Amino acid sequence: MGELTAVAVRNARPREKMYRLAAGKGLFLQVMPNGARYWRLKYRFAGKPLMISLGVFPEVSLAEAREARDEARKLRASGIDPSMKRRVDKLQLECAVENSFEAVSRAWYAEMEPQWVESYARGVRRRLEINIYPWLGKLPIVDVTSGMILVCLRRIVERGAVETAHRTLNYLVEIYRWAIRHNNATRNVAADLIGALPVSVGQNFPTLTDPDRIGELLRAIDGYAGSYITRYALKIAPLVFTRPGEMRKAMWTEFDLDEAVWTIPAVNLKMRKALKATADPHLVPLSRQAVALLRELQPLTGSSLFVFPGERSIKRPMSDGTINAALCRMGFKGELVHHGLRHMASTALNELGWDEDEVELQLSHKVKRSIIDRQLGNQDKNRIRAIYNKAKYLDGRRRMMQAWADYLDGLREPKPAVPMSAAKRSARAGGGGQG
Repeated sequence: MGELTAVAVRNARPREKMYRLAAGKGLFLQVMPNGARYWRLKYRFAGKPLMISLGVFPEVSLAEAREARDEARKLRASGIDPSMKRRVDKLQLECAVENSFEAVSRAWYAEMEPQWVESYARGVRRRLEINIYPWLGKLPIVDVTSGMILVCLRRIVERGAVETAHRTLNYLVEIYRWAIRHNNATRNVAADLIGALPVSVGQNFPTLTDPDRIGELLRAIDGYAGSYITRYALKIAPLVFTRPGEMRKAMWTEFDLDEAVWTIPAVNLKMRKALKATADPHLVPLSRQAVALLRELQPLTGSSLFVFPGERSIKRPMSDGTINAALCRMGFKGELVHHGLRHMASTALNELGWDEDEVELQLSHKVKRSIIDRQLGNQDKNRIRAIYNKAKYLDGRRRMMQAWADYLDGLREPKPAVPMSAAKRSARAGGGGQG
Protein backbone atom coordinates (compact mmCIF):
# COMPACT_ATOMS: atom_id res chain seq x y z
CA MET A 1 0.00 0.00 0.00
CA GLY A 2 1.37 3.41 -0.91
CA GLU A 3 1.76 6.42 1.40
CA LEU A 4 -1.47 7.96 2.65
CA THR A 5 -2.49 11.02 0.64
CA ALA A 6 -4.58 14.04 1.48
CA VAL A 7 -7.15 12.92 -1.11
CA ALA A 8 -7.46 9.51 0.56
CA VAL A 9 -7.96 11.16 3.92
CA ARG A 10 -10.61 13.46 2.51
CA ASN A 11 -12.42 10.57 0.83
CA ALA A 12 -12.35 8.23 3.84
CA ARG A 13 -15.94 7.18 4.47
CA PRO A 14 -17.39 5.63 7.62
CA ARG A 15 -17.99 1.89 7.77
CA GLU A 16 -20.00 -0.35 10.03
CA LYS A 17 -16.96 -0.71 12.27
CA MET A 18 -14.06 1.62 13.12
CA TYR A 19 -11.03 1.26 10.86
CA ARG A 20 -7.57 2.90 10.50
CA LEU A 21 -5.53 4.34 7.65
CA ALA A 22 -1.78 4.26 8.28
CA ALA A 23 0.15 7.49 7.57
CA GLY A 24 3.65 6.27 8.42
CA LYS A 25 5.94 6.09 11.47
CA GLY A 26 3.13 5.22 13.88
CA LEU A 27 0.71 7.90 12.65
CA PHE A 28 -2.73 6.79 11.47
CA LEU A 29 -6.21 8.18 10.82
CA GLN A 30 -8.91 6.51 12.87
CA VAL A 31 -12.29 6.59 11.06
CA MET A 32 -15.34 6.08 13.30
CA PRO A 33 -18.74 4.65 12.29
CA ASN A 34 -20.32 8.08 12.90
CA GLY A 35 -17.94 9.66 10.38
CA ALA A 36 -15.56 11.32 12.84
CA ARG A 37 -11.87 11.11 11.86
CA TYR A 38 -9.11 11.31 14.49
CA TRP A 39 -5.34 11.46 14.15
CA ARG A 40 -3.54 9.04 16.45
CA LEU A 41 0.14 8.30 17.08
CA LYS A 42 1.37 4.95 18.40
CA TYR A 43 4.86 4.82 19.92
CA ARG A 44 6.88 3.04 22.58
CA PHE A 45 8.51 4.69 25.58
CA ALA A 46 10.51 2.90 28.27
CA GLY A 47 9.45 -0.34 26.65
CA LYS A 48 5.73 0.39 26.98
CA PRO A 49 3.35 0.79 24.02
CA LEU A 50 1.58 4.19 24.19
CA MET A 51 -0.79 6.23 22.03
CA ILE A 52 -1.70 9.94 21.92
CA SER A 53 -4.18 12.02 19.96
CA LEU A 54 -2.92 14.59 17.46
CA GLY A 55 -6.22 16.22 16.58
CA VAL A 56 -9.33 15.85 14.47
CA PHE A 57 -9.58 15.97 10.67
CA PRO A 58 -10.30 18.32 8.90
CA GLU A 59 -9.31 20.84 11.62
CA VAL A 60 -5.86 19.19 11.56
CA SER A 61 -4.69 18.36 8.04
CA LEU A 62 -2.51 15.43 7.07
CA ALA A 63 0.54 17.68 6.79
CA GLU A 64 -0.08 19.18 10.22
CA ALA A 65 -0.58 15.73 11.74
CA ARG A 66 2.77 14.63 10.32
CA GLU A 67 4.47 17.73 11.78
CA ALA A 68 2.99 16.92 15.20
CA ARG A 69 4.16 13.30 14.81
CA ASP A 70 7.71 14.42 14.02
CA GLU A 71 7.76 16.77 17.06
CA ALA A 72 6.63 13.89 19.28
CA ARG A 73 9.35 11.64 17.87
CA LYS A 74 11.97 14.30 18.63
CA LEU A 75 10.78 14.47 22.24
CA ARG A 76 10.98 10.69 22.54
CA ALA A 77 14.48 10.71 21.08
CA SER A 78 15.45 13.27 23.77
CA GLY A 79 14.17 10.99 26.51
CA ILE A 80 10.88 12.81 27.02
CA ASP A 81 7.54 11.02 26.93
CA PRO A 82 5.26 13.08 24.59
CA SER A 83 2.18 12.02 26.56
CA MET A 84 3.70 13.11 29.88
CA LYS A 85 4.90 16.37 28.31
CA ARG A 86 1.37 17.05 27.18
CA ARG A 87 -0.05 16.47 30.69
CA VAL A 88 2.60 18.73 32.22
CA ASP A 89 1.84 21.48 29.70
CA LYS A 90 -1.87 21.22 30.47
CA LEU A 91 -1.25 21.49 34.21
CA GLN A 92 1.00 24.49 33.67
CA LEU A 93 -1.67 26.18 31.57
CA GLU A 94 -4.34 25.53 34.19
CA CYS A 95 -2.01 26.84 36.88
CA ALA A 96 -1.30 29.96 34.81
CA VAL A 97 -5.02 30.64 34.40
CA GLU A 98 -5.71 30.15 38.10
CA ASN A 99 -2.67 32.27 38.95
CA SER A 100 -3.35 34.99 36.38
CA PHE A 101 -3.15 38.57 37.53
CA GLU A 102 -6.91 39.00 37.21
CA ALA A 103 -7.72 35.77 39.08
CA VAL A 104 -5.40 36.66 41.96
CA SER A 105 -6.59 40.26 42.17
CA ARG A 106 -10.25 39.19 42.17
CA ALA A 107 -9.48 36.78 45.02
CA TRP A 108 -7.89 39.70 46.91
CA TYR A 109 -10.95 41.83 46.17
CA ALA A 110 -13.34 39.12 47.39
CA GLU A 111 -11.51 38.96 50.71
CA MET A 112 -11.32 42.73 51.21
CA GLU A 113 -14.74 43.81 49.88
CA PRO A 114 -16.68 43.04 53.10
CA GLN A 115 -14.51 45.59 54.92
CA TRP A 116 -15.27 48.42 52.47
CA VAL A 117 -18.25 50.67 51.97
CA GLU A 118 -20.15 49.91 48.78
CA SER A 119 -19.06 53.00 46.84
CA TYR A 120 -15.36 52.42 47.61
CA ALA A 121 -15.56 48.75 46.63
CA ARG A 122 -17.28 49.69 43.37
CA GLY A 123 -14.52 52.21 42.61
CA VAL A 124 -11.73 49.69 43.24
CA ARG A 125 -13.33 47.09 40.98
CA ARG A 126 -14.06 49.56 38.20
CA ARG A 127 -10.54 51.06 38.16
CA LEU A 128 -8.96 47.62 37.88
CA GLU A 129 -11.38 46.46 35.19
CA ILE A 130 -10.85 49.56 33.07
CA ASN A 131 -7.17 50.32 33.61
CA ILE A 132 -5.41 47.02 34.34
CA TYR A 133 -7.24 43.83 33.35
CA PRO A 134 -7.43 44.48 29.58
CA TRP A 135 -3.61 44.53 29.39
CA LEU A 136 -2.35 42.45 32.32
CA GLY A 137 -5.35 40.39 33.44
CA LYS A 138 -4.57 37.17 31.56
CA LEU A 139 -0.85 37.13 32.30
CA PRO A 140 0.45 34.92 35.13
CA ILE A 141 1.00 37.28 38.04
CA VAL A 142 4.60 36.13 38.34
CA ASP A 143 5.25 37.23 34.74
CA VAL A 144 3.98 40.80 35.25
CA THR A 145 6.85 43.25 35.55
CA SER A 146 7.15 46.74 36.99
CA GLY A 147 7.56 48.06 33.46
CA MET A 148 4.27 46.53 32.34
CA ILE A 149 2.45 48.08 35.28
CA LEU A 150 4.08 51.46 34.65
CA VAL A 151 2.82 51.45 31.04
CA CYS A 152 -0.75 50.96 32.33
CA LEU A 153 -0.37 53.69 34.93
CA ARG A 154 1.03 56.13 32.37
CA ARG A 155 -2.05 55.61 30.23
CA ILE A 156 -4.11 56.84 33.17
CA VAL A 157 -1.82 59.83 33.74
CA GLU A 158 -1.91 60.78 30.04
CA ARG A 159 -5.67 61.23 30.16
CA GLY A 160 -5.24 63.63 33.08
CA ALA A 161 -6.36 61.31 35.90
CA VAL A 162 -3.22 61.50 38.04
CA GLU A 163 -5.09 60.86 41.29
CA THR A 164 -6.69 57.74 39.76
CA ALA A 165 -3.23 56.51 38.75
CA HIS A 166 -1.99 56.89 42.34
CA ARG A 167 -5.04 55.08 43.72
CA THR A 168 -4.65 52.26 41.21
CA LEU A 169 -0.99 51.86 42.15
CA ASN A 170 -2.00 51.61 45.80
CA TYR A 171 -4.42 48.80 44.91
CA LEU A 172 -1.69 46.96 43.00
CA VAL A 173 0.74 47.21 45.91
CA GLU A 174 -1.90 45.67 48.19
CA ILE A 175 -2.73 42.96 45.64
CA TYR A 176 0.92 41.87 45.50
CA ARG A 177 1.20 41.90 49.28
CA TRP A 178 -1.82 39.61 49.39
CA ALA A 179 -0.39 37.42 46.61
CA ILE A 180 2.89 36.98 48.45
CA ARG A 181 1.07 35.94 51.63
CA HIS A 182 -0.89 33.35 49.64
CA ASN A 183 2.12 32.04 47.67
CA ASN A 184 0.90 33.43 44.34
CA ALA A 185 3.90 35.73 43.96
CA THR A 186 7.37 36.10 45.43
CA ARG A 187 8.04 39.83 44.99
CA ASN A 188 6.01 43.03 45.09
CA VAL A 189 6.86 44.51 41.70
CA ALA A 190 4.19 47.21 42.14
CA ALA A 191 6.01 48.59 45.19
CA ASP A 192 9.00 49.34 42.95
CA LEU A 193 6.90 52.06 41.29
CA ILE A 194 6.21 54.11 44.42
CA GLY A 195 7.44 57.59 43.60
CA ALA A 196 7.45 56.97 39.84
CA LEU A 197 4.20 58.84 39.12
CA PRO A 198 3.73 62.62 38.89
CA VAL A 199 2.72 64.25 42.14
CA SER A 200 -1.05 64.39 42.46
CA VAL A 201 -2.40 67.82 43.26
CA GLY A 202 -5.45 67.24 45.44
CA GLN A 203 -8.65 68.84 44.20
CA ASN A 204 -11.58 69.60 46.43
CA PHE A 205 -15.12 69.13 45.27
CA PRO A 206 -16.36 72.19 43.35
CA THR A 207 -17.92 74.56 45.86
CA LEU A 208 -19.03 78.14 46.43
CA THR A 209 -17.35 80.47 48.92
CA ASP A 210 -18.47 83.92 47.78
CA PRO A 211 -21.51 84.99 49.88
CA ASP A 212 -23.14 86.74 46.92
CA ARG A 213 -22.85 83.60 44.81
CA ILE A 214 -24.24 81.48 47.66
CA GLY A 215 -27.21 83.82 47.76
CA GLU A 216 -27.73 83.32 44.03
CA LEU A 217 -27.67 79.57 44.59
CA LEU A 218 -30.35 79.79 47.29
CA ARG A 219 -32.58 81.93 45.11
CA ALA A 220 -32.10 79.53 42.20
CA ILE A 221 -33.17 76.66 44.45
CA ASP A 222 -36.28 78.57 45.48
CA GLY A 223 -37.16 78.94 41.82
CA TYR A 224 -36.35 75.36 40.85
CA ALA A 225 -39.13 74.06 38.59
CA GLY A 226 -38.27 70.36 38.57
CA SER A 227 -39.45 67.50 40.76
CA TYR A 228 -41.11 68.50 44.03
CA ILE A 229 -38.99 66.00 45.98
CA THR A 230 -35.77 67.17 44.30
CA ARG A 231 -36.67 70.78 45.11
CA TYR A 232 -37.00 69.97 48.82
CA ALA A 233 -33.78 67.97 48.75
CA LEU A 234 -32.04 71.02 47.28
CA LYS A 235 -33.53 73.24 49.99
CA ILE A 236 -32.61 70.94 52.87
CA ALA A 237 -29.12 69.92 51.69
CA PRO A 238 -27.39 73.26 52.50
CA LEU A 239 -29.00 73.32 55.97
CA VAL A 240 -27.63 69.92 57.06
CA PHE A 241 -24.52 69.57 54.80
CA THR A 242 -24.25 65.83 55.39
CA ARG A 243 -22.54 63.53 52.91
CA PRO A 244 -24.63 62.95 49.75
CA GLY A 245 -25.07 59.25 50.48
CA GLU A 246 -26.23 59.92 54.03
CA MET A 247 -28.86 62.36 52.85
CA ARG A 248 -29.93 60.27 49.88
CA LYS A 249 -30.56 57.23 52.11
CA ALA A 250 -32.23 59.22 54.92
CA MET A 251 -35.29 57.49 56.35
CA TRP A 252 -38.20 59.07 58.17
CA THR A 253 -37.56 56.80 61.17
CA GLU A 254 -34.22 58.58 61.69
CA PHE A 255 -35.87 61.96 62.29
CA ASP A 256 -37.33 63.32 65.51
CA LEU A 257 -38.87 66.56 64.33
CA ASP A 258 -40.21 67.42 67.78
CA GLU A 259 -36.69 67.23 69.21
CA ALA A 260 -35.21 68.70 66.00
CA VAL A 261 -32.56 66.04 65.52
CA TRP A 262 -31.61 63.63 62.75
CA THR A 263 -29.87 60.44 63.90
CA ILE A 264 -27.82 58.93 61.07
CA PRO A 265 -27.18 55.24 61.84
CA ALA A 266 -23.63 53.97 61.69
CA VAL A 267 -24.48 51.72 58.76
CA ASN A 268 -24.89 54.82 56.56
CA LEU A 269 -21.72 56.56 57.73
CA LYS A 270 -18.52 56.68 55.73
CA MET A 271 -16.37 54.08 57.45
CA ARG A 272 -15.16 50.54 57.04
CA LYS A 273 -17.89 47.95 57.32
CA ALA A 274 -15.92 46.14 60.01
CA LEU A 275 -16.22 49.19 62.29
CA LYS A 276 -19.90 49.91 61.76
CA ALA A 277 -21.13 47.27 64.16
CA THR A 278 -19.56 49.10 67.11
CA ALA A 279 -19.80 52.68 65.84
CA ASP A 280 -22.15 55.28 67.27
CA PRO A 281 -24.69 57.11 65.08
CA HIS A 282 -24.06 60.67 63.97
CA LEU A 283 -26.43 63.31 65.36
CA VAL A 284 -27.43 66.24 63.17
CA PRO A 285 -29.20 69.09 65.00
CA LEU A 286 -31.95 70.54 62.83
CA SER A 287 -32.60 74.24 62.53
CA ARG A 288 -36.14 75.64 62.62
CA GLN A 289 -35.92 76.11 58.86
CA ALA A 290 -34.93 72.46 58.29
CA VAL A 291 -37.73 71.16 60.52
CA ALA A 292 -40.27 73.34 58.71
CA LEU A 293 -39.16 72.01 55.30
CA LEU A 294 -39.30 68.41 56.50
CA ARG A 295 -42.81 68.93 57.85
CA GLU A 296 -43.86 70.34 54.48
CA LEU A 297 -42.38 67.33 52.70
CA GLN A 298 -43.75 64.68 55.05
CA PRO A 299 -47.29 64.58 53.60
CA LEU A 300 -45.82 63.73 50.20
CA THR A 301 -43.17 61.11 51.09
CA GLY A 302 -44.10 60.14 54.66
CA SER A 303 -45.65 56.89 53.43
CA SER A 304 -42.30 55.90 51.95
CA LEU A 305 -39.40 54.46 53.90
CA PHE A 306 -37.15 57.16 52.45
CA VAL A 307 -37.42 60.89 52.96
CA PHE A 308 -36.24 61.39 49.37
CA PRO A 309 -37.50 58.35 47.40
CA GLY A 310 -36.58 57.73 43.79
CA GLU A 311 -38.78 58.83 40.93
CA ARG A 312 -39.30 55.29 39.61
CA SER A 313 -39.95 53.55 42.94
CA ILE A 314 -40.63 54.80 46.45
CA LYS A 315 -38.95 51.62 47.70
CA ARG A 316 -35.57 52.94 46.58
CA PRO A 317 -33.76 56.14 47.57
CA MET A 318 -33.17 59.05 45.26
CA SER A 319 -30.52 58.47 42.60
CA ASP A 320 -27.03 59.58 43.57
CA GLY A 321 -26.89 61.88 40.55
CA THR A 322 -30.19 63.69 41.08
CA ILE A 323 -28.90 66.66 43.06
CA ASN A 324 -25.85 67.18 40.84
CA ALA A 325 -28.02 67.06 37.72
CA ALA A 326 -30.34 69.69 39.22
CA LEU A 327 -27.39 71.94 40.10
CA CYS A 328 -26.18 71.69 36.52
CA ARG A 329 -29.62 72.63 35.17
CA MET A 330 -29.65 75.67 37.46
CA GLY A 331 -26.39 76.92 35.93
CA PHE A 332 -23.83 75.71 38.49
CA LYS A 333 -22.14 73.05 36.35
CA GLY A 334 -18.44 72.84 37.22
CA GLU A 335 -18.97 75.34 40.04
CA LEU A 336 -20.79 73.24 42.64
CA VAL A 337 -21.67 69.61 43.35
CA HIS A 338 -23.71 68.15 46.20
CA HIS A 339 -20.62 67.21 48.20
CA GLY A 340 -19.35 70.75 47.73
CA LEU A 341 -22.08 71.99 50.11
CA ARG A 342 -20.04 70.49 52.94
CA HIS A 343 -16.99 72.50 51.91
CA MET A 344 -19.16 75.58 51.49
CA ALA A 345 -20.50 75.28 55.04
CA SER A 346 -17.12 74.40 56.54
CA THR A 347 -15.39 77.36 54.92
CA ALA A 348 -18.11 79.86 55.84
CA LEU A 349 -18.54 78.67 59.43
CA ASN A 350 -14.83 78.84 60.10
CA GLU A 351 -14.66 82.34 58.58
CA LEU A 352 -17.62 83.37 60.74
CA GLY A 353 -15.64 82.39 63.83
CA TRP A 354 -17.27 79.14 64.89
CA ASP A 355 -15.12 76.64 66.77
CA GLU A 356 -13.17 74.61 64.23
CA ASP A 357 -13.57 71.40 66.22
CA GLU A 358 -17.34 71.82 66.48
CA VAL A 359 -17.47 72.34 62.72
CA GLU A 360 -15.43 69.16 62.16
CA LEU A 361 -17.61 67.23 64.58
CA GLN A 362 -20.73 68.38 62.74
CA LEU A 363 -19.15 67.23 59.48
CA SER A 364 -18.62 63.79 61.10
CA HIS A 365 -14.87 64.15 60.67
CA LYS A 366 -12.21 62.98 63.06
CA VAL A 367 -11.86 65.66 65.71
CA LYS A 368 -8.51 67.20 66.56
CA ARG A 369 -6.73 66.52 69.81
CA SER A 370 -7.58 69.99 71.17
CA ILE A 371 -11.23 69.20 71.83
CA ILE A 372 -10.27 65.86 73.33
CA ASP A 373 -7.94 67.60 75.75
CA ARG A 374 -10.60 70.12 76.72
CA GLN A 375 -13.20 67.46 77.42
CA LEU A 376 -11.20 64.50 78.74
CA GLY A 377 -7.70 65.62 79.57
CA ASN A 378 -5.59 62.47 79.68
CA GLN A 379 -8.48 60.11 80.38
CA ASP A 380 -9.14 56.93 78.44
CA LYS A 381 -9.80 57.62 74.73
CA ASN A 382 -12.46 54.92 74.73
CA ARG A 383 -14.77 57.41 76.46
CA ILE A 384 -14.48 59.95 73.65
CA ARG A 385 -17.19 58.43 71.51
CA ALA A 386 -19.66 58.26 74.37
CA ILE A 387 -19.06 61.81 75.56
CA TYR A 388 -19.69 63.26 72.10
CA ASN A 389 -23.07 61.61 71.89
CA LYS A 390 -24.37 62.98 75.15
CA ALA A 391 -27.04 65.63 74.61
CA LYS A 392 -25.17 68.36 76.47
CA TYR A 393 -22.50 68.39 73.77
CA LEU A 394 -25.15 69.06 71.17
CA ASP A 395 -25.87 72.51 72.56
CA GLY A 396 -22.99 74.20 70.78
CA ARG A 397 -23.78 72.51 67.52
CA ARG A 398 -27.47 73.35 67.83
CA ARG A 399 -26.58 77.04 68.16
CA MET A 400 -24.19 76.76 65.23
CA MET A 401 -26.69 75.02 62.94
CA GLN A 402 -29.42 77.55 63.74
CA ALA A 403 -27.03 80.44 63.17
CA TRP A 404 -26.00 78.85 59.87
CA ALA A 405 -29.62 78.58 58.71
CA ASP A 406 -30.25 82.22 59.69
CA TYR A 407 -27.09 83.26 57.86
CA LEU A 408 -28.30 81.51 54.69
CA ASP A 409 -31.64 83.27 55.01
CA GLY A 410 -29.79 86.57 55.08
CA LEU A 411 -27.81 85.64 51.96
CA ARG A 412 -30.99 84.60 50.18
CA GLU A 413 -32.38 88.13 50.33
CA PRO A 414 -30.89 90.20 47.48
CA LYS A 415 -29.10 93.35 48.59
CA PRO A 416 -31.24 96.44 47.92
CA ALA A 417 -29.99 98.72 45.21
CA VAL A 418 -28.58 102.04 46.43
CA PRO A 419 -30.63 105.02 45.09
CA MET A 420 -28.72 107.33 42.78
CA SER A 421 -29.18 110.35 45.08
CA ALA A 422 -27.80 108.40 48.00
CA ALA A 423 -24.85 107.30 45.92
CA LYS A 424 -24.08 110.91 45.01
CA ARG A 425 -24.26 112.03 48.64
CA SER A 426 -21.90 109.21 49.60
CA ALA A 427 -19.50 110.23 46.89
CA ARG A 428 -19.49 113.88 48.03
CA ALA A 429 -18.94 112.83 51.62
CA GLY A 430 -15.96 110.82 50.51
CA GLY A 431 -14.52 113.71 48.49
CA GLY A 432 -15.39 112.15 45.20
CA GLY A 433 -17.84 114.89 44.04
CA GLN A 434 -17.18 118.31 42.54
CA GLY A 435 -18.06 121.33 44.70
